[in-house]
Amino acid sequence: MADHTEPVLTTDPALVGIRDELIRREPLFHRAEFGRTRRDFEAIVTDDYWEVGASGRRYSRSYLLDVADERYRQPYDDPWQTQDFHCRQLGPAVYLLTYTLWQGTRQTRRSTLWENSSGQWKALFHQGTIVADSVPADRDPSDA
Repeated sequence: MADHTEPVLTTDPALVGIRDELIRREPLFHRAEFGRTRRDFEAIVTDDYWEVGASGRRYSRSYLLDVADERYRQPYDDPWQTQDFHCRQLGPAVYLLTYTLWQGTRQTRRSTLWENSSGQWKALFHQGTIVADSVPADRDPSDA
């Protein structure tokens, strides 16, 4: 019997170009080519941006900009891998991008709502959810 718990995620062929543009922007706040300063980060998120972290906590735009700005004030090693990208159009200029992020042994499912206004991509919302089996039993999942 087939496993029906996992959805079959396919990107509409008409959205492959948009999906590929958005892949280059994820993970959000981790792409050097989009900058490493607060001003750079402000340019890639909307004024009302917020997110739900892998811990389940909600974070304001201001808090996230502070964290990202502080993180990159010093050398920062940030190894990660992404896979399983899927893009879905939600409105005339709004898209949902989902993917899996690996940071060492920690696996999270990620989703970002993106808007393309006047040819500029900005994130509206982001959520990360830990895949329970990917976190060692002795590690608190909210510690990352």
